[in-house]
Amino acid sequence: MLIVAGSLHVDPEGRDDYLAGCVEVVRAARSTPGCLDFALSVDLVEPGRINVYERWDSEEQLLDFRGSGPSGEQVVAIRGAEVHRYLISGVQAP
Repeated sequence: MLIVAGSLHVDPEGRDDYLAGCVEVVRAARSTPGCLDFALSVDLVEPGRINVYERWDSEEQLLDFRGSGPSGEQVVAIRGAEVHRYLISGVQAP
């Protein structure tokens, strides 16, 4: 299993439009085999920050979904990003 998590940074006034443009991507990801969770959300403190959280069964399934990546408009809107892939060897209840 792997988790992709971190943050994207966009202009604060464009954050809601950016997220609205991601609705279909989230729906598509969640219906993809191997996707256990996929979420993009506003940050409660930083107005230009978008939190990223994805959980996948395997890297192969993640890469199959990724394809060519975000659209050109989305790439242009991103001012910065800090997103990492974490390989998980086990899961336990809290």
